[in-house]
Amino acid sequence: MHGRELRGLLPPLLLLLVFERPGHGYDLIDRLSAMGLPDVEPAQVYRVLRGLERDRSLISVWETAGTGPARRRYELTAEGRQSLRSWTVRLAQLDQLIDACLRRAAGAFAGTRVVPAGRYAPSGR
Repeated sequence: MHGRELRGLLPPLLLLLVFERPGHGYDLIDRLSAMGLPDVEPAQVYRVLRGLERDRSLISVWETAGTGPARRRYELTAEGRQSLRSWTVRLAQLDQLIDACLRRAAGAFAGTRVVPAGRYAPSGR
């Protein structure tokens, strides 16, 4: 998937990553890449992080220990935890919609109208 397709998913993905472990921007970008999003634009990630801070879902603290310049480390707030819960519900609904779409598409390509319920498994067509 390309950056534009994933732009709307950056908030819940970043909230999840920060929930799992607070981190600075480039750390979060590296972790997004490890999730399968290698081409995410750093500027877009930082815009989303600033928006999440404005929404009080995240806070940032300056990390000055160690070598190199100071960096902002992002941490989840109580509001951010609630936002992540809300996103989880919406993403589960999106997953069901995508699954239904993939089943219908698989049936259409196979020349049938009914595809068994369950996860989509491509038939190689």
